[in-house]
Amino acid sequence: MLRKIPTLALALFSGLLIQQTNAQTDQRIYDIIENVSADSIEANIRKLAGFGTRNTFSDTVSDTRGIGAARRWIKSEFDYLSKNCDNCLDVFYQKDFVTTADGDRIPHDAWVVNVVAVQKGTKYPNRYIIMSGDIDSRASNTMDFKTDAPGANDNASGMAGTMEAARVLSQYEFENSIVYVGLSGEEQGLFGGKGLAQYAKANNWEIIGVLNNDMIGNIEGVDGVIDNRTFRIFSESVPPNETDRERNRRRFYGGEVDGISRQLARYVHTTTETYMPEMNPMMIYRLDRFGRGGHHRPFNDLGFAGIRIMEAHENYNRQHQDIRTENGIEYGDVVAGVNFDYAKKLTAVNAINMASLAWAPPAPKNVEIGGIVEPSATLRWDKVEGEIAGYKIYWRETTEAQWQYSRFVGNVNEFTLDGIVIDNYFFGVASVGKDGHESVVVFPSGVFR
Repeated sequence: MLRKIPTLALALFSGLLIQQTNAQTDQRIYDIIENVSADSIEANIRKLAGFGTRNTFSDTVSDTRGIGAARRWIKSEFDYLSKNCDNCLDVFYQKDFVTTADGDRIPHDAWVVNVVAVQKGTKYPNRYIIMSGDIDSRASNTMDFKTDAPGANDNASGMAGTMEAARVLSQYEFENSIVYVGLSGEEQGLFGGKGLAQYAKANNWEIIGVLNNDMIGNIEGVDGVIDNRTFRIFSESVPPNETDRERNRRRFYGGEVDGISRQLARYVHTTTETYMPEMNPMMIYRLDRFGRGGHHRPFNDLGFAGIRIMEAHENYNRQHQDIRTENGIEYGDVVAGVNFDYAKKLTAVNAINMASLAWAPPAPKNVEIGGIVEPSATLRWDKVEGEIAGYKIYWRETTEAQWQYSRFVGNVNEFTLDGIVIDNYFFGVASVGKDGHESVVVFPSGVFR
């Protein structure tokens, strides 16, 4: 005999089902992917490469050559986008003065100037998700600011992707703020990122995360591998400014690979697999490439979540090289080495993750876990302000890289997972918005009995 389900129960079940699936079926996300244009990215890359060199210490007066012309053009493009979205972008220069005493890659004193465009959130204007590209380029000798250095892939591709993301996303409203920024001084010591990170801290920005895009247009590796679907997500394990107490607690409670930047990387990985299953995101458990650095690092240094998104197969003949041909090998970072369709895909990866985070509620705070010597695990947390759908608990086996299991537990601030032994898993909690978009997962920072 079939048992009739009460109308109220059916409605509650249907509502829960919608909450759990909306984040995977939000048509706006698919529209964002569709609206990213390879032609637009190509035009921007060609324009940036056409400035000859964008070395941070190159000409700042000319309208056609040097970093001054490049950054003025970028600002004018952001201003144009703002005009088309009813002045939705606050566009400005953020700058810091550097001298030869600040590093051995600085040929003369100069201003390091970033171009910033802020799209303010409607509900949480002081919460920011940041996408960055680098304005500057370099020749073989980083001190040489006169030789042509078109920097088509490194990093006109990341800058063009950031500008394209701004074009697409500025047509939407978000609860959280989005920042699109061109950073300078990367090749001389990450000065632009350092300046903006300090600016954000001084202005009390609550940073959700930084998506640093550095080289997103090359599909042909120096080893001959051609791959237009795979990309890397670099993230450090734990914040470098953690306390001794936090470090010591990990010996007993775990969390060696669960810092805030690693959670942001997992978020990007999951969102990409959900909406762009044709792509192959690679989680790299490292701050950056071996012994090298990128503009997310200064944000990490101050305790902000930040990751690097980039191509999977680098071509070193096209990086930091004077344009030349030697022994039949062509050197130089020219436009011919950029695959615009691939740059479009990685730009879309950024855009959908920024949109998902910007539409999501704040992450829960003060997440704690209990369940020592019990056949269960209990998590509790502080509720976020405002109306949301509720919270989702994630867990995974301790040897797994990604969250394996999850359970939506409703709009509560404590929940017990019966039968899930705390010893055998890692846990986290995310907030879920009314439209299904989730915050980054938060790893427990405290325990209780």
